[in-house]
Amino acid sequence: MTRINLLPWRQALAERRRKYFLACLLAFACVALAAVWLADQVIDQAIDRQVTRNDHLGKEVGVLDSRIKTIDDLQEQSQQLAERMKVVQDLHDSRSSGAQLLDQLARAVPEGVHLHEVVAKGDTLSISGSAESSQDIAQLMRRLEASEGAHATRLQHVRTEGMRGNNEFQLMVRQGESTEAQP
Repeated sequence: MTRINLLPWRQALAERRRKYFLACLLAFACVALAAVWLADQVIDQAIDRQVTRNDHLGKEVGVLDSRIKTIDDLQEQSQQLAERMKVVQDLHDSRSSGAQLLDQLARAVPEGVHLHEVVAKGDTLSISGSAESSQDIAQLMRRLEASEGAHATRLQHVRTEGMRGNNEFQLMVRQGESTEAQP
């Protein structure tokens, strides 16, 4: 029987397969390394773009925060100005209200009533005087109640004095919305 020595041929084939395997392995490693490097570059660029966007947004947020602070300051100044204007308006209204009340008091006094003293304490007027009859005092009170500015009129006391029968009286008149005059 003839013997064929296949060993060198098998060894050559195994050597070629091994070299082919190592070449494929090296090529695959190079491709994988290139893919990892490329992915790293793409991710780094995406991170840089996002950092740039975040910086831009941070700057814009800072600008908007300063604008909001400016708006808040302006609103606070506007509110303070409105409060000042209200105080000035109240002062203006109260300045003329006393004169109006005295003018209405002068118009409300009927014939036969003489005023001796008018004292103002805050928003309350204390009026003392004399009248020929109690009807004159009642008429004075009705006229004061009907006038603007005097909202509450209260009779403190009435005394009949003297030989002529004059009625001495004292009234309290309150300016404003209250329904009862303060003593």
